[in-house]
Amino acid sequence: MSVSDQTATPGGNAEELVRGTSLWQDAWKRLRKNRMAVASSFVVCFLALACVAGPPLLKAAFNYDYETQDLDYGAQAPSLAHWFGTDFHGRDLLTRSLYGGRVSLTVGLLAAIVSATVGTIYGAVSGYVGGRIDAIMMRIVDILYSLPYMFLVIILVTIFGKNLLLVFLTLGLVGWLMTARIVRGQVLSIKEREFVRAARSVGVRGPMIVLHHLIPNTLGPIIVYFTLTVPAMILQEAFLSFLGLGVQAPRPSLGALITEGANHMVVFWWELVFPGAVMGMLLFSLNFVGDGLRDALDPQMKS
Repeated sequence: MSVSDQTATPGGNAEELVRGTSLWQDAWKRLRKNRMAVASSFVVCFLALACVAGPPLLKAAFNYDYETQDLDYGAQAPSLAHWFGTDFHGRDLLTRSLYGGRVSLTVGLLAAIVSATVGTIYGAVSGYVGGRIDAIMMRIVDILYSLPYMFLVIILVTIFGKNLLLVFLTLGLVGWLMTARIVRGQVLSIKEREFVRAARSVGVRGPMIVLHHLIPNTLGPIIVYFTLTVPAMILQEAFLSFLGLGVQAPRPSLGALITEGANHMVVFWWELVFPGAVMGMLLFSLNFVGDGLRDALDPQMKS
C-alpha cells in the first residue's frame, strides 16, 4: 500500500488522506518501468496485427495468397516484388510467413487457454477439497507428469487425426499439469483466510467459493504462467509440424515453413531464414512479456 499525506493550507485544519494502491495498479506501474517488456509487448502487437491484416492486404494489392502455386516461377530470392522471396512452388514467402504466424499464434493462444482453464479448475478443486481427494487428484497429476509430454501428444494426434482443432486441443489437454500444481499451491495458502471463512459462515457453497473467491485471488500467477505457456505451445506446434503431425498443407504454420526451409536451405536459404526470424522474434517477445509480468506481479519486487 502507498500512503500520501496532504496538509491543508496554513490557518486551516490539517487533513491526512490515505489512498490505497491495489496490486494491479502497482503491477502496472512496475511493468511500465520494464523497458524490455514494454518494447516486447509492442513487437508482439505489431506481429499479431501484421499476421492478421497482412495476408488480406497482400492479396488485394498484389494478388498473393498462401496456397496458389506457380511452378514455372519457382523459388526466387528476395526482391522488391517479393520481400521474403518465393518458395519452391512459387508462392510468396512473406504472405505464407504472415499466414503461418497467424496459425501459430492461434494454436498457441487457444492451447494455452485450454491448458489454463483445465489446470485452474482442477487445481482449485483439489486444493479446496483437500484430504484424500486432494491426494488422489495430485497422484494422477504426478503420473501424467511422469509420462513423456510430446509422446502423449503424438499418440493423440496419430489416433484422432491431423487437423488444426485437434492440434490445439491436444496440446492444451496435456499441458495443464503445471497450471494445476501452481493453482493448488495458491489455493492451499488462501483457503483458510478470513474472507473464505466469512463466505462459509453465511452459507456460500463450495463451488461458489472456488469460482468467486479462490480462483480470482490466484489470477496473478495464472496470468504469468499463461503468458509463458503461449510461446511454449507455439514451439510445441512447430515441433509437431516438423514431424509432419501438426498443421497440414497447404495451410502453413511457422513450424511447417521452417521444415520446408530446412529441406531446401542449402540452395534456397531464404525459405528458412525469414520464417525462422519471424518465429524467433515472436517467441523472444512473448517470453520477455511473460518475464515482465512475472516481475510486476511479484509482491517482493515492490520498491
